[in-house]
Amino acid sequence: MPALAFIIIVLILLLVSAIRILNEYERGVIFRLGRLIGAKGPGLVLLIPIVDRMQRVSLRTIVLDVPPQDVITRDNVSVQVNAVVYFRVMDPNKAIVEVENFLFATSQLSQTTLRSILGQQQLDDLLSEREKINQELQTIIDRHTDPWGIKVSMVEVKHLDLPQEMKRAMARQAEAERERRAKIIAADGEFQASQKLADAAKVIADYPMALQLRFLQTLVEVAAENNSTTVFPVPIDLFTPFLKEYAKKAPQSE
Repeated sequence: MPALAFIIIVLILLLVSAIRILNEYERGVIFRLGRLIGAKGPGLVLLIPIVDRMQRVSLRTIVLDVPPQDVITRDNVSVQVNAVVYFRVMDPNKAIVEVENFLFATSQLSQTTLRSILGQQQLDDLLSEREKINQELQTIIDRHTDPWGIKVSMVEVKHLDLPQEMKRAMARQAEAERERRAKIIAADGEFQASQKLADAAKVIADYPMALQLRFLQTLVEVAAENNSTTVFPVPIDLFTPFLKEYAKKAPQSE
């Protein structure tokens, strides 16, 4: 009886070790006596005890955080850049057979590619053409990880840390640019105003009565200020049109 019980216990242990249950997002890469059998799952998977060995591979999208990298741009500016890589395993067999640790390998490849690509860019391009750089990083990393059965869907540069001296220089540059635009706008306004004044002067030169109307309008505006006494010099030329008109009508009245 003890021998029978021992045999039963051994059989139960072998049966338990032969049963694997894989989730919907998992695949099991099975090796039989060291040779690749293939990927199985999801659900119930039966293995031959002692003979078969299985490695689980997740097919879900993996979010890989690339640690900050020291990069010297093409215009010799030292910056720190970190990024995030989104990828997933498309072929579990290649992910296990072609590379020792696909997660570590993808991380190292992402770091070296990030330093290489950003080192070829100028600082202004890093700040203004972020989308183009992300696309170039995604293309290069995806091409190198394709033999491993990995598909890189997206690469995003998260943060660009500039030195304090460069931040101050960029702030001064931005301030100077705003002052330049303000001066240009003010000068353009003065130029347009001078053109309008020149047009108004031409109208007044053709119609002298317009100057008198402007004079009377000025008196109305000054009187609206609630001043008790208003002293306003009256030029003699203001009465010249009236005197000429009177001179024309005087002989006719005689």
